[in-house]
Amino acid sequence: MLDTPEAVVEALRENHERPHGLARTVTAEELVEAAEVFDKPDVLVTALLELMTAYEFTGEQRKSPVAFARILKLWDTAPDSFSPYEAHQVFWRFKWVTTSLLQVPEMPLATIGGWVDQMRERYEAAGHGVQPVAAMRYHLAQHTGTGVPDAYDLWATRPRTELSDCEACETRHHAWYQVTAGDDAKALALWRPVLDGEQGCSEEPQMSQARALLPLLRTGRTDEARSHHLTGYRKVRGNTGMQAEVGLHLEFCALSRNEGRGLEILAENRPLFEATGAPLDRLGFLTGAEVLLARLVEDGHDTTAVAGPPGRDWTAAELLAHVRAEAEPLAAAFDARNGTSTVGDRRRDRLARRPLLDEPLPLGLRAAATVRATTPTAPATAAPAAARTAIPDDYAALVREARRMSRDGHPGDSRLWTRIAERRAAGGAAHDDTLGPEDLLRAELAEHEAQKHWLDDRHVQGAAELATAVAHFERLDMPWHALSARARTLAWATSPSPRDDEPAPDRAATRTALDELLRAVDKQLAETPFDGEPLGEAEAAFGADLRAERTLAYLSIRYSAAFAAYQELLAALGRAARDGGDGAGGKVEEADVDALTERFEEAVGTLRAEATRLGYPHQSANARQFVADMLGRRGAMADAERELRAALQDLEAAGRPWRRPRPSALLAQILLAQDRPQEAVELLHAAIADAVAYDDTSFALAPTYMLLGHASSHLGDHNGAVRHLSEAAARFDQAGDPGEATDARLQLAMVLGRSGRNADAVAVLESVLADEAASGADERALAQARLTLGRGLRELEEYLPAAEELLRLADTVAGWPEEDRAVLTLVAAEAATTLALADRWDAADTAYARAVAAHAEAPNPPLVCLMMREFARLTMQRHDSDGEEGAQAVDTALEHLTRADAVLDALPPGEEGFAAWYERGEIHYRRARVLAEAGRFDEALPEAEAAIATHEGGGEEGELARAEAVRVAALIEGNGLERTHEAIARLTTAAAHCRNSGHPEAAEVLDALRQEFLSR
Repeated sequence: MLDTPEAVVEALRENHERPHGLARTVTAEELVEAAEVFDKPDVLVTALLELMTAYEFTGEQRKSPVAFARILKLWDTAPDSFSPYEAHQVFWRFKWVTTSLLQVPEMPLATIGGWVDQMRERYEAAGHGVQPVAAMRYHLAQHTGTGVPDAYDLWATRPRTELSDCEACETRHHAWYQVTAGDDAKALALWRPVLDGEQGCSEEPQMSQARALLPLLRTGRTDEARSHHLTGYRKVRGNTGMQAEVGLHLEFCALSRNEGRGLEILAENRPLFEATGAPLDRLGFLTGAEVLLARLVEDGHDTTAVAGPPGRDWTAAELLAHVRAEAEPLAAAFDARNGTSTVGDRRRDRLARRPLLDEPLPLGLRAAATVRATTPTAPATAAPAAARTAIPDDYAALVREARRMSRDGHPGDSRLWTRIAERRAAGGAAHDDTLGPEDLLRAELAEHEAQKHWLDDRHVQGAAELATAVAHFERLDMPWHALSARARTLAWATSPSPRDDEPAPDRAATRTALDELLRAVDKQLAETPFDGEPLGEAEAAFGADLRAERTLAYLSIRYSAAFAAYQELLAALGRAARDGGDGAGGKVEEADVDALTERFEEAVGTLRAEATRLGYPHQSANARQFVADMLGRRGAMADAERELRAALQDLEAAGRPWRRPRPSALLAQILLAQDRPQEAVELLHAAIADAVAYDDTSFALAPTYMLLGHASSHLGDHNGAVRHLSEAAARFDQAGDPGEATDARLQLAMVLGRSGRNADAVAVLESVLADEAASGADERALAQARLTLGRGLRELEEYLPAAEELLRLADTVAGWPEEDRAVLTLVAAEAATTLALADRWDAADTAYARAVAAHAEAPNPPLVCLMMREFARLTMQRHDSDGEEGAQAVDTALEHLTRADAVLDALPPGEEGFAAWYERGEIHYRRARVLAEAGRFDEALPEAEAAIATHEGGGEEGELARAEAVRVAALIEGNGLERTHEAIARLTTAAAHCRNSGHPEAAEVLDALRQEFLSR
């Protein structure tokens, strides 16, 4: 009931605490009406100022000048009704009015100029400096494009006053002036204090982050651009007062080739299409949307479904036409009002911009909306864009080059075989008799198709294509090639497909068939020498290369045998490790593993020996890779490293550098296991560079980038780790592997969190958890992600969203098996503390009780004790210690600490399993703080000394906690008990102890307090 002025004031206070939005604005309007009823101009002043604030921060600037006119009238008629703060606000908000009037194209420039003139008159009459007036004249000039340099100089050269914009906002304006002048580097140098977090306000850094995105891209600072997009967008998302900034993020997505992310942002901000209270900012939003939509339509995605104004469905082309139909006349209205073309020119400049990157900038986010662009889409942050194998125009030359590259094992042959198949399908392939029978080409193409199916995990289709190839080779009387294709079919059959629609491998049957094939190989060796006469017309097509063709086919068979033996041994070892020796096919006996190991060693030994005898060291390198992998799995890292380095030497001897990526990547894993991240990083960069340079599209770049991110994080290169893990996530997305993409993002979030970039980590985790079903992650991985998200939000002081995440997680883990019940204790305790931080005390008390109950079933003493100590701290923070309410707070805080003592007392001696000394010391420390805040210094000092003594029991680990306890004891002693000399003596001894134990920073803190006491 708003039936008294006091009730209105209380309602104004409550409304002021609400987040900006329609509800707060409507309530503010209602409260102005309620205040008008009373003959209390001071209440009306407060209500009007609150209303003006609501308009300013919810994009309703069109209405703001009317509220300010009423404030000015009250200022002139009842100045005593204004508090000192409100009097200051009268002059401060002249600036709001000027910028609000600029937002409205119907408002004549003369009227705006009149407001600026009145602002100057009132400032001078009140004795205020006129730098803010010069700032308003600059903003007017910057908007119209008239006299900008002079207006900037008049503003920038004047000294700041108490009514100047905050430093962060002025920094934004100085930087933006340089951007519009074309000097991105100077702008970014000016922006550094804001972008680095040294300067800030309610609007910063998010406004600067949005404006700095394109300058950062244009200057090649893509890591910073990614970070400022992640953190800045979260702060403007859905905010009607930040329409222009949302538009800038949309434009960034379009120009960094992240159109899918742009569509997601468009969907999240659909209500902004209906926000019309700030026309100039609306034009900024519409223009950003138009940049994105124009890119989509230009790339052929005109029929893609997109989110537009509510009430109907939209395609990209339809929404583009709708946005353009509103934005063009709106820009023209501003230009008509201003008498210049500046607003329209700036809009046209934005629309004319082209993407600033050749390939998408990996953002580390999982975008719900995906767009398959017709431009290059494979991200490459650690290597140049993939080299393309040259494709001859002449068909016969094309076939000969494909055969040559295949014989050399060059991965670029894949592109040539694809082109051959395309030309045959299109009827543009005139067969040349010099190429041999057409069935030979059909067999080769079938092999190529089989390889593509294998790489795409379609093993059944791959086997079918190989069967086709075998049939062709047999008709052509090419036994070596037929045997090679059969061997590959059998080898592939030993490897399980991840597809549910493909049968599990029958390795025993495959082993038998492969042994039979190897006997046929021995027979063929006796009958057909590698350098003998061709058996049929097809082999004659290879001419002088006949021996090489037969030898390579033979070694391919040996490779297939080694691969099959490797896969069978790997599966047996996996079953033994997973099931303790009791797998699905029965008990995996040690003798079985020994037999499979012997078979594996024989197969790789034969492959290596034959490759060496026949002069093909690249196949010896393959054998070494198999051996190294097995050695690594068994922990023989030094032996594995030796084999892989020898493999790389074999490839060097073979003149086949395009085969280096796989052994290089495997060696990097071995080196990482030996804690040698620098060498691993160098090898992984080399592997990626080789794969790119030699057009190896089969090399798994996504896991390589993931490993590179892992290695970079171990090296302390957090920026590199973020870049590579973002790349990995994007590539896993493109490959249709959501589970691996989520894993990469979870690692990315961990790296971001460890490097202090919590806001970035939160943005990544929010994208992972936006659609849990689509993430491909298991329940426990998602639970860890939600816990990390909750903690990250808490670090950002977004306490209520953090608590919501933790409560949701608590409900999830409550259903986990009994052996995992301790997780519920942890989550409930963190949720309780976070709810208390959010000032939701009723809910916090409920979560507290849940944590205590969970602890009774599944103890987690450190977390529960921490919760109880935090409740003691926050309870005191919530109330002053004076009065009845304060006394209750002290009792409540002490009760929490008594409970914490009881948690530790209940533990059996010696069975704590954690640093119990630390927990007991922190309880004493917190009790000392509570008692000191209550003025009970005689009781507080013994608790502080108990904290000191307890932390001493922690040895080196307890030094910093001990120093802090000494500081508090000295404060109690010197300030509370007025025993200054004793406090000085305590601090002198403790500071010397800190210096001797290697903690100079702690010593400096104690010395500073000691000096303060000495100066009294």
